[in-house]
Amino acid sequence: MRGSPVASNERAENSGAVLRRLFGYLRPFRSQLLAALFLVAISASMQAAGPALIGRAIDVFITNRDVSGLDSTMLLLLGVYVVGLIAQIGQISLIGTVGQRFLADLRTQIFAKVQSLPLAYFDRTKAGDLMSRLVNDIQVINQVFSQGLVQIVGSLFALVGIVIAMLLLSMPLALASFVIIPIMIWTTIVFARRSRAAFQITRTTIGEVSSQLQEDITGIRVVQAFDRTRETVRHFAEHNAANRDANVQAVAITAAFTPTIDVLSTLATAIVAGVGGWLAVTGRIPVGTVVAFFIYVQQFFRPIQMISNIYTQMQAALAGAERIFALVDEPLQQQDAPNAKPLPSIVGRVEFEQVSFGYGAQANGAAPDLVLRDVNLVAEPGQTIALVGPTGAGKSTLVNLILRFYDITGGRITIDGHDVRDVTLASLRSQMGFVLQENFLFSGSIADNIRYGRLDATDGEVEAAAQAVSAHNFIIALPEGYNTHLGERGGGLSQGQRQLIAFARAVLADPRILILDEATANIDTHTEALIQEALKTLLQGRTSFVIAHRLATVRNADQVLVIDNHQIVEWGTHSELLTQGGLYADLYRRQFRDEPQAVESSQ
Repeated sequence: MRGSPVASNERAENSGAVLRRLFGYLRPFRSQLLAALFLVAISASMQAAGPALIGRAIDVFITNRDVSGLDSTMLLLLGVYVVGLIAQIGQISLIGTVGQRFLADLRTQIFAKVQSLPLAYFDRTKAGDLMSRLVNDIQVINQVFSQGLVQIVGSLFALVGIVIAMLLLSMPLALASFVIIPIMIWTTIVFARRSRAAFQITRTTIGEVSSQLQEDITGIRVVQAFDRTRETVRHFAEHNAANRDANVQAVAITAAFTPTIDVLSTLATAIVAGVGGWLAVTGRIPVGTVVAFFIYVQQFFRPIQMISNIYTQMQAALAGAERIFALVDEPLQQQDAPNAKPLPSIVGRVEFEQVSFGYGAQANGAAPDLVLRDVNLVAEPGQTIALVGPTGAGKSTLVNLILRFYDITGGRITIDGHDVRDVTLASLRSQMGFVLQENFLFSGSIADNIRYGRLDATDGEVEAAAQAVSAHNFIIALPEGYNTHLGERGGGLSQGQRQLIAFARAVLADPRILILDEATANIDTHTEALIQEALKTLLQGRTSFVIAHRLATVRNADQVLVIDNHQIVEWGTHSELLTQGGLYADLYRRQFRDEPQAVESSQ
């Protein structure tokens, strides 16, 4: 069997570390928190003074039929409760404001971290799980800080005030009432250990549900095209059922806490009734003190019951905070070197020197399975380098290394003689343009999506970029032209139109190095021909890397690199490679086997 005490100690230590880290975010708000604590102390003092005044009213003024003294005491009691109410409102407002500002800072930090994480992290992490951390886990922490924190702090101060008041009124009766405290502490510890483990499972399962939901919605076209709706629903139902069962188990554990506290409260009331009644009958304490103790016992357990009501939220928040901090602590594999310098304006000479790369090293530090091995190439400024080869040969990986989306395993990549690892990422990527086969368009206008390439571009420059890639005509034909609002991922446009906008965005950025990763794959032949003509002018003075399966698009490249089995196996111009009769010639002839005249004319 596992050593459960060790596991429990580890969870307790971990809980303490998580709490300390959460409260560390509150340091910038020390002054507001001190003011809130002052108000909490006032509220707790007023709450503790109330029953004592009622006891005094009974023993001194009601017993002696002193109406004037009773009126004064009741007015004082009213004032006490009004001051307590004002202090409580103030503390709720202050702590609630601090909690929301803390959460806003935490969200910003998490989002900034996600934006700076290397692509290797996203290769192994589901987008839905990330969304669950940013939304669901933050939400449970929000519930605790916007409501629970106020209740917990107020309840703790109230408990201290009540205990002091009870001890001052009657030490024997107070000690008798406190007999149940050890039982209460033991009960709380037992429930805390069991519920914490249960809520860790709930946070994991809700992340799985979010991941499945995001994946199924993104792939809805495929689901419906293959008529897999029923299977998809069943698969999602399994994840949802696992989340349901985890939550049922967690709620079942915490639901038993409140009734247990109620039983202890009843037991304490019975002790006060028995011991207090005997002390009153024997004349050792006045009746008013016993009445005050009845009120104190109810007040004593009210904060505990309040804590039990938010106990579920507290455990879920701690489990969620652990997942959030795991994300915050994720190491940044792609980051600036300690002495990295900005990359000067470049002319675009790119050189690979014995470059090797494997994805395994990015994920777990183990020896990688190489995707590229001993790659050597030189791209002179203004040259167009075409990368061709079988699927999975490593073409996209090669261009990703230029942008430092991944760090190489061995060798060296330089731009104008500067090692890409020795310059800042911002200065490196700011001088590059990247167009993918499946480009991402943001919700917003067409103009805004094009302007994403250079945020300070004028409307005229945006339009000029669109004209350069033959996108202007279809844009002005839309109802609102460049102000046409796009849905998620460019909804409302065809794939070809989305690609044209992505081209315009890259052109507007005016990069010195332009990377086209299957960028013309989803564009019809006529539109592709227009783009090829535009690129002849646009790529002058720029180094470009073009990945294409449609080999007709690489005929005019200065160099064609054929990648196979993780290496560059052939290089040369289109005509030279056809003459050699190697892999490139084989790929080309197979692609155009129905158009022999195209092959002959190109030779």
